[in-house]
Amino acid sequence: MARDNRFAVPGGVVTASDFRTPAAATSQTNVAATSVGDIRVERAGNQRWLVVGRSPEQLWDPIRGFWQENGFALTQDLQNIGIMETDWAENRAKLPQDFIRNTLGKVLNSLYDTGERDKFRTRLERTATGTEVYISHRGMVEKLVGGNAANATGTVWEPRAPSPELEAEFLRRLMVRLGQTEEQAKAQVAAAPVKSTSRVATAGGAPVVQIDEGFERAWRRVGLALDRTGFTVEDRDRAPGMYFVRYVDPTTDSKEPGFFGKLLGGTAPTKEPLKYRIAVKSQGEATTVSVLKSDGQPETSANAQRIVQVIADDLK
Repeated sequence: MARDNRFAVPGGVVTASDFRTPAAATSQTNVAATSVGDIRVERAGNQRWLVVGRSPEQLWDPIRGFWQENGFALTQDLQNIGIMETDWAENRAKLPQDFIRNTLGKVLNSLYDTGERDKFRTRLERTATGTEVYISHRGMVEKLVGGNAANATGTVWEPRAPSPELEAEFLRRLMVRLGQTEEQAKAQVAAAPVKSTSRVATAGGAPVVQIDEGFERAWRRVGLALDRTGFTVEDRDRAPGMYFVRYVDPTTDSKEPGFFGKLLGGTAPTKEPLKYRIAVKSQGEATTVSVLKSDGQPETSANAQRIVQVIADDLK
């Protein structure tokens, strides 16, 4: 079996900040020197994104190439809405690099499995001066069913928390791919966050998220939170502050078609996605995020409560 080396590193178990690939290390030579200096990182809490002084059309092919150079296949490549998404990949950096594996590596690679899978979504959003680029992570972990390894009746795949460290590492790699030096990229990604406050409240009988930030920053951060937490953004309209989304409970994500569907035998039906609008409304430096039904009416169900809580938790 050919080894999947999308996350592979020599040495031992490492953190995301230690990851390196030949493509990430050498790709800067393929970018014109004039591109250096038009990229910066913005950060709030554990969220980061890039602000690039180039149009989405200029960035699309280089970013597509970036994921391919890092060994990922794209399952979504939707330039019309600015979304790319990778297939699920095993993070083999978490495998122990012990003596036996170093000696018999190719033979034993097929016998080891971390029990974790990762995928990444890239979203490009046009601005007046260029493009904002967001990379969001989603993960799954394999869990035993029915007890410990000795008496388990099988396994199931369950969502695990997004990794801001993995997001930061791939943002750093992308900065290098787009022309920054390693030192510039590391310094910007490591910069201290700007603090903000978000909380769940009630307005007009419906649950909402209240954010102590103005519209521009809140709009960006809500979009990244949606990408991270199981939503599919079908469309967005920045002028009225509206995201049009489909939502599937993350616990059903292991039954989606493709890798996990095949892995689980495809026997369980996928729950029908629900369509919502996520409204972002601001007055000065205060913003309210609410959930609307597909027809624009306020959503007051338990689903709305869960959605605003998920968004609020990610904004912390």
